[in-house]
Amino acid sequence: MTINPIPAAAHTPLSQLPPRYPADIKGLPDPEKKPDGWHQFPHAARAFSILEHRFRRRPDVLVAGRGYLCETAAERSDYIVPDCIIAFGVNPVAIRDQRNAYVISEVGKPPEFVLEVASIKTARYDCTVKPVRYARWGIAEYWRFDRTGGQLHDAPLAGDRLAGSGYAPIPLITGADGALWGYSEVLRLCLCWDSGRLRFYDPADGDFLPDLGEAKARAKAATAARAAIEARADAAEAELRRLRRDAPE
Repeated sequence: MTINPIPAAAHTPLSQLPPRYPADIKGLPDPEKKPDGWHQFPHAARAFSILEHRFRRRPDVLVAGRGYLCETAAERSDYIVPDCIIAFGVNPVAIRDQRNAYVISEVGKPPEFVLEVASIKTARYDCTVKPVRYARWGIAEYWRFDRTGGQLHDAPLAGDRLAGSGYAPIPLITGADGALWGYSEVLRLCLCWDSGRLRFYDPADGDFLPDLGEAKARAKAATAARAAIEARADAAEAELRRLRRDAPE
């Protein structure tokens, strides 16, 4: 899906705004959470858990979801609740402690990455209002995932990269198996629509990133493999001691 560049309103560049965390500010009210007929939340939760696990050792990276994103706290009507945002070079603890929101004017910069997962309620909003706001706020990449294969977003997977005052589509490749691939420069990962699942592929490692369940399974398998190796080493050492003990002098 192509999104035409939209002129940005005149405003102070976000990069020039100093980070502020006043002690007396109060968090915005929790976003309303309603059940969704298309069950998009498990897909959003899975993507969030994968990315959170990916950047868990980076103290300067915020991975957040289902919280408010707005330019200033005063503009309460001009907020969005993205499924997932990622910001680099920030203080995640300070942001979480002060608000249940990412307020761009207070942090001093917009997040670099936003992901929206399609649902009946928000699909049109994801493709019309949100790209206008995200481009205006200076968000480098905006990605959309539709598990239905494009019935809601008109594309199974779509990404846009900020170019000037608007967005330009990120090229996607369709694999022989029907999977759809696109590369995120800010994450240095490939996003993949694979049979209705959103997956993240690390070109440097040549493997898909695991979700929480897969990571636990891999860790369990690695622990079992190490235990098996140690057991074989112990058995070999015991056999060697036996041979030495039984050897004729």
